[in-house]
Amino acid sequence: MKASWRSVQKTAVLVFGLLCIIALAGCSVGKQADSNKPQQQGEASTDSRKLVVDLANEAANLDPGLQYNFDSYAVYRNIFDNLLRRDPATNEITAGVAEAWKQDSPTEWTFTIRDNIKFHNGDPLTAEDAAFSIQRILDKEFLSPQYANFNMIASAEAEGNELKITTNEPSPTLLAQLVNLSIVPKKYVEEAGNEQFNLKPVGSGAYLFDSWAKGTNITLKANEEYWDGKPEVAAVEFRFVPDRASRVADLLSGKADFVAGVSPDDVESIQSNSNLQIISTPTERIAFLAFNMVDDTPTKSTAVNQAIAHGINYDSIIESLLQGYGERVTQVLTPLSFGYDPSISGFDYDPEKAKELLKEAGYDNGITVDLPTSPSFDQRVVQAIQGDLDKIGIKVNIVSTDHATFLKKVQDPARKWGSIRYGIWSCGCMDADGTLLPLFRTDTIWSSYSNPEFDQAVDAARTTTDEAARLENYKAALNILQQDVPGIGLYQHFALYGASNKLQWQPDPQENFFVKDIKWVK
Repeated sequence: MKASWRSVQKTAVLVFGLLCIIALAGCSVGKQADSNKPQQQGEASTDSRKLVVDLANEAANLDPGLQYNFDSYAVYRNIFDNLLRRDPATNEITAGVAEAWKQDSPTEWTFTIRDNIKFHNGDPLTAEDAAFSIQRILDKEFLSPQYANFNMIASAEAEGNELKITTNEPSPTLLAQLVNLSIVPKKYVEEAGNEQFNLKPVGSGAYLFDSWAKGTNITLKANEEYWDGKPEVAAVEFRFVPDRASRVADLLSGKADFVAGVSPDDVESIQSNSNLQIISTPTERIAFLAFNMVDDTPTKSTAVNQAIAHGINYDSIIESLLQGYGERVTQVLTPLSFGYDPSISGFDYDPEKAKELLKEAGYDNGITVDLPTSPSFDQRVVQAIQGDLDKIGIKVNIVSTDHATFLKKVQDPARKWGSIRYGIWSCGCMDADGTLLPLFRTDTIWSSYSNPEFDQAVDAARTTTDEAARLENYKAALNILQQDVPGIGLYQHFALYGASNKLQWQPDPQENFFVKDIKWVK
C-alpha cells in the first residue's frame, strides 16, 4: 500500500508523540540543562532476555574514529559514550560525557567532564581521553573519514577536568559535531594499538564488548555499573544478514527481535503479523548520486552528468519502489538540514532532453559507465537507475562488493572507483556543513570533484555564526553544484525498521540506535 508524504508525516508525528509520552515523560529542554541525569543504581532492572538485531552488513569497524556508516555505529555507539547528546524527543543538544560547557570567546570553548565515568577496564574517563579522541581524528595519518567534520578544531587540550577546544574560526557546527564524538581511552588505545583496539574495543558506554565472530555476529553485554543507570536489556547480539528476505524471515519467525534495512515491500507482511510492528520516521539522510569528475571517465563532463540527472524517474522510484517512504529533493540535502534551499530547481525527469545533452557532449552512440555498490544499499533503486539510464543510451555496469570493500574503494585517494556511485548520507548534525563539505569539497576523502568557488562558499559558511551569512553562502554553494553537477539529490530517506511489538523504542532523524533506550513491554 502506498503512503503519501502527508499521511506518513502525520503517522510519524502521532507515533512520535505517543512514544514520547510513554517513554520520555518529563524530558527537560535547554542548551546546557542536563536532561540525562544519572539514575541511581538499581532504579532499572536488567531483563535477562537477549535482544537480537539483524543488520544488513557486518560492522566495518568498531573503532569510532574510523568508519561512519550505520552498520558500524549501530554497534559501537553502544560501547562508547559521546561527548554530547541529543534529546531524542526534541533534538536539542544536551549533556553527555561533558556535563556542562561554555563559550569563552568566538573560537574558544570549555567543556566540563563528568568525574564519575569509568571505562570498562576500570580506568577513569578524563578530559585527557576526550582531547585524545579529537586529536586522533585530526591526525591525517590516521585517515579518519570523519576528519572533515572536525577539522574546524585547531586544538583540543585537557586542563584538569576540563576539555579546552579552540577552533580556527568561529564554528556554528562545533556542538552538533561533538554530539557524534565517541570518547576512547587514551591509555588503552596507545598500549593496544589501533588494530587491537578495533578487535577488542573498550569504551565507557552502556554496553561492554563481548565477542566478534567475523562474518557472523557481534555480542555486547550490559554495563551493570553504567554511570547513567543500569540498562534494561541484558545483552544484545548484532547478526550480519545481507539478504533482506532472510532478515524479514528472521523477524517473522521470532529469530530476530529487531531488523534494520527493511524494504517498503516488506511493510505489508510485517504489519499483518500481530506480534510485529513497523517503525518509521523521516530522517536527515539524503539518497544521492555522486559523479567522478576527477578520473578520466565520461562523468568528467557536466553535460553527461546533466543528462544522467534528467534521465532518472525520481517520482517512480519514490512511489513505486519506496511506496511513499521517501520525499523528493532538488539538492544533496534534506529539509531537516540547515542550509537547505527550496529555491534550487534541481532536475526534472526529461529523457528526451537527456539524449540531446549526451549528443552535445559528443556521445551520439551512448556511453558505458561503472556504478560501484554494496548490499547495504537498496539494489532495487540501483537497478531502477540502471534501467532509466539505459533508455537514454547510458549502459550502467553495476559492480557490487561487500560494504567494507566498497568504502575502501570510494575513499581511495586515487579516485579510480568508477563513474557513478549511489549513496545514502547522514552527518548526524542536521547542517549542510556535514554533507556538502565532506562530499564535494576539494581533497576530502569522499570527494571526486574540485571547484575553488564552491570550496570558498562552504568554507565561509562554516566559519561564521551569522545564520543569514551562512544561508547566503550555502545558496551560492548549491547553485554551483546545480551548474557543475558533481552530484544530485534523489530523495529524503525514511528510516524503516521491523520489530517485535514487545519492544518500545523511539526513532530519531539521526538514526541513532542506542540499546539503552529500548524497553521490553512487560
